[in-house]
Amino acid sequence: ELQASGGGLVQAGDSLRLSCAASGRKFSDYGAGWFRRAPGKEREFVAAISFGGGTTVYQDSVKGRFTISGDNSRNMLFLQMNSLTPEDTAVYYCAQRSDLGLTRNSKTWDFWGPGTLVTVSS
Repeated sequence: ELQASGGGLVQAGDSLRLSCAASGRKFSDYGAGWFRRAPGKEREFVAAISFGGGTTVYQDSVKGRFTISGDNSRNMLFLQMNSLTPEDTAVYYCAQRSDLGLTRNSKTWDFWGPGTLVTVSS
């Protein structure tokens, strides 16, 4: 089970840190990532991480602004989001794979949390 938290209403330029807690499965054993779905749009890839190798992958629009990280000891996944813009408004989902892959295709990810809403006002 995955549970994301940390969403909220912020202004453009602000920062937020999303957290995701996992129970039953260790983030360190599988690929972990964040996706988002903006109003009226398809769910899209945001960032992913392989804990063991430290490999990270980002969507181009968030590179340099968002940082994905994890804490093995607490089995937590994080997404630090800086310089937020209204275009970042979406429900953010943490996800986990059944392998160590880090694909951008949401259909290849196996486990999902219920999402946390991030709203960025202009």
